[in-house]
Amino acid sequence: MQTMTVTDAVSAALAEEMRRDDRVLIFGEGVATKRKDLLAEFGAARVRNTPLAEGIIAGTAAGAAATGLRPVVDLLFAPFLCYAMDEIVNSAGKLRYMSGGQFAFPMVVLAMTGGGWGVGAQHNHNVEAWFVHSPGLKVVMPSTAADYKGLLKAAIRDENPVLFFTDIALGYAPGAVPEGEVVVPLGKAAVRREGADVTLVSYAKSVHACLQAADRLAAQGMAAEVIDLRTLKPLDEETILRSARKTGRVVVVHEASRMCGVGAEIAALVAEKAFGDLRAPVMRLTGPDAPAPASFPLEQAFAPSADAVVETVGRLVGLVPA
Repeated sequence: MQTMTVTDAVSAALAEEMRRDDRVLIFGEGVATKRKDLLAEFGAARVRNTPLAEGIIAGTAAGAAATGLRPVVDLLFAPFLCYAMDEIVNSAGKLRYMSGGQFAFPMVVLAMTGGGWGVGAQHNHNVEAWFVHSPGLKVVMPSTAADYKGLLKAAIRDENPVLFFTDIALGYAPGAVPEGEVVVPLGKAAVRREGADVTLVSYAKSVHACLQAADRLAAQGMAAEVIDLRTLKPLDEETILRSARKTGRVVVVHEASRMCGVGAEIAALVAEKAFGDLRAPVMRLTGPDAPAPASFPLEQAFAPSADAVVETVGRLVGLVPA
């Protein structure tokens, strides 16, 4: 094992995949400036800065993928994906189907999301559910440095367009990363903690809030199981349902707003396929339906905390008044 930050894990994955396959290239906003090590090793033909033109960047990636390359593009902040929706959703996401499989679109779109830097609402907006709802796309949002590396390698090798979100607050968080060739498959959740009394389902930084909450709940005599989705699409329904049937109680936690979010899909899934095993309604703990504040203290209050998770579980089991 080696210790590295999430940012370094992403760089390591990019370097390994670019060495493995000369069709892999990366371009986008500030890429060559931020990743000088990649520029030095692979040259300007494969590591390129671009203008601040998200639609052109994504459209170029879709075209490059259709011709046999495997582009990775960095659009910086998730809200900037608004400028590239047509290229990602209408072109990359749909043209493989529309061409009858004659074209593939193996491209990865990197973007930062969530609170942690106080960058304000136009740079901080959790939009992952938009792309989960879009056919033909895959969506990845890990919580650990090891998974950032292993899942990015899998995303680059996938034959479909993958939205790969980095939670801003995790960018410089250190973690243990296996040495050597480790590829984490898309569509497989991780059980971060075993438990029998309640299931906490989450992804990205909210996983860590759930783990902290699980420690506090254990002190109260409750064993919480924590599931890290890692990949939002394809969704690991089997792991979610197995845990829901075991514990009979489910709380879904994420920073994105509640309305039509990933938590709503998981709640519907559990209600449809594990209703007979539930001992309480599925609950969601999410960010508010409001633009994210620029103030750092308010931004921290915007995201679900460990305290809020403990309180929600308490209401679920009747220890705290509803």
